[in-house]
Amino acid sequence: MTNNNTMPAGQTALVEIANVTKTYQSRKALSALNLNLEPGHIVGLLGPNGSGKTTLMKILTGVLKDYTGTVTINGETVGAKTKALVSYLPDVSYFSAWMRPTDVIALFKDFYADFDEQKCLEMVKRLGLDEKQRIKTMSKGTIEKFQLCLVMSRNALLYVLDEPIGGVDPAARDYILSTILSNYNEAGTIFVSTHLISDVEKIFDTVVFLKEGEVVLHGEIDEIRQREGKSIDELFREVFKC
Repeated sequence: MTNNNTMPAGQTALVEIANVTKTYQSRKALSALNLNLEPGHIVGLLGPNGSGKTTLMKILTGVLKDYTGTVTINGETVGAKTKALVSYLPDVSYFSAWMRPTDVIALFKDFYADFDEQKCLEMVKRLGLDEKQRIKTMSKGTIEKFQLCLVMSRNALLYVLDEPIGGVDPAARDYILSTILSNYNEAGTIFVSTHLISDVEKIFDTVVFLKEGEVVLHGEIDEIRQREGKSIDELFREVFKC
């Protein structure tokens, strides 16, 4: 399968977010936020509830459009063109209850030119999922595993994963993380939001701390650990302690 999901020559930042503000009624979810994401990175987006993580992810995926500032992905303003570059795992299920995995896989195959059906079926099998089981009979964790198979079977430039292992049992988390690591376009970037920092930080190479809609920390994870003398989980607890 061919696709055009490559970085233009000479371009450095895959994602450029400039002075983005998003307000819900009188509350600012994002406040003049500036952030660039480089290609080929796994980036952890960390912050407490209400810090703006999901809002930022919805803007990147084109779900939210009423904000101020500019956002580009691969040089394109977020919109119809960038949806073909972004593979999104939301924090809630979006399947109809009557569907089976085979139904959803067929839809993805028709909708996304970069979707690899064979890769998805292999991942479904490796994760022990039943491709004939109806969505309405699946547990939350099983649905999350299946959604991850779909998302990681695209050859996208930006993978946006909102709490990818929130409902998965601890025994399955390492396998899920290895699935993420081994099934993405290495020219692209994975942007992961999670509260399970101690479980997930081992796959990050870059981290972003978001607090009250503003970036309070952004850097290479090894440099931060060396400078602070602690894990990202420990630093998070210190920065965001109640």
